[in-house]
Amino acid sequence: MALIRKFQVTFDCAEPERLARFWCEVLGYVVPPPPEPFATWDEYKHSLPPEKRDSWSACVDPSGEGPRLFFQRVPEGKVVKNRVHLDVRVGTGLIGKERLATLEAECTRLLPLGAVRQRLLYDGGDDSCIVMQDIEGNEFCID
Repeated sequence: MALIRKFQVTFDCAEPERLARFWCEVLGYVVPPPPEPFATWDEYKHSLPPEKRDSWSACVDPSGEGPRLFFQRVPEGKVVKNRVHLDVRVGTGLIGKERLATLEAECTRLLPLGAVRQRLLYDGGDDSCIVMQDIEGNEFCID
């Protein structure tokens, strides 16, 4: 029997909470509840030393199926293309004009959130995608 492991995707970033909220909007994810015994995230944050506050954030799939996304503050900024990126799967099973219309609609939804459109990769079939960047410049694809 194959072993199936849960995993999380970790992002190095400058503003963990802001980036987590962006990805919640993109994916329909939610911010998980604060750790016990804290009633709110603000209560939890104020329990930490000042240098640890706002050093990380996370978001989760409310269905429990998708991976947890973890965002950790790092001092350096992004300087090169991602080696790993997320593909936001909105056009699965669609081809041609129908696929392109679906990809463009999702792109239009994400632009007001701060996403940046980079380019359309169009092959005329079912492999077209739109390359975008999140609010900190991390590449992702609308697929």
